[in-house]
Amino acid sequence: MFGQLLAQHFVHTALWAGAVVAIVSGAIGVFVVSRGMSFAVHAISELGFTGAAGALVVGIDPVLGILGGSLLVGLVLGLLSLRGRERDSAIGAVLAFGLGVGVLFLSLYQGYATEATNLLFGSIVGVSDGQLRDLVIVGGIVLVGLAVLYRPLFFSSVDPEIAAARGVPLRALSVAIFLLLGLTTAEAIQVVGVLLVLTLVITPAAAAQRLTARPGLALVLSVAIALGSTEGGILLSLEKSWPTSFFITTLSFAAYVAARIYDWSRGRQKRLSSSPPRRLWAVR
Repeated sequence: MFGQLLAQHFVHTALWAGAVVAIVSGAIGVFVVSRGMSFAVHAISELGFTGAAGALVVGIDPVLGILGGSLLVGLVLGLLSLRGRERDSAIGAVLAFGLGVGVLFLSLYQGYATEATNLLFGSIVGVSDGQLRDLVIVGGIVLVGLAVLYRPLFFSSVDPEIAAARGVPLRALSVAIFLLLGLTTAEAIQVVGVLLVLTLVITPAAAAQRLTARPGLALVLSVAIALGSTEGGILLSLEKSWPTSFFITTLSFAAYVAARIYDWSRGRQKRLSSSPPRRLWAVR
């Protein structure tokens, strides 16, 4: 049965779509985690669903609504250019309002909202060839943007005060990274859904940063973890008829737990090696 399913075209499309989303999510996730933007990912994904509901009301593709909603929220959050508690409270306010608007859109929609509600949990095996093409285009835009902004993004993430003193345009970078994050989130929603989008954008990057302090290597490891979790989750769902998103999140979380254990054991060994040797006292 597994071999028969693996030979199907829709499975090939799902594997390619998962690979594209995983590479993009793993790459941008390193910047998101280092800049403390995890809550922003949650807000953008939730309000992407609001965009999907709005698209249903006006009679267009919900995926376009997700893309528009995610970009709009990303632009607003980027323009705010806030930090710490101030940023979290602003994101919370925007999120609450956006979810209220989403509820209004769903109440105004007269048809069945199955297509939109399916986006809550993702449907990677339902990705069409046209959607795969769109994913590749959007993913290419995000990866090019990250490549162009790589050095200033890492510089401003590590030490924003010195970066500002050196003339790095922090507000422009904030807008850029939030827009790229909006595009990435709109992609990831189609794979794991609104409720689980954190598992591709945040978890692999958080695990990678437990494994190494080198930014370049952390990015590579983050992409590898996201890619392994996504492709492994799709393949496991062919063997066991459970939701694909469950397998993806489980593999991603397992990688995070393993990275935490490795980081803890490495730190323990360093503490033991740096501690002064015990003195042995002779008893007469």
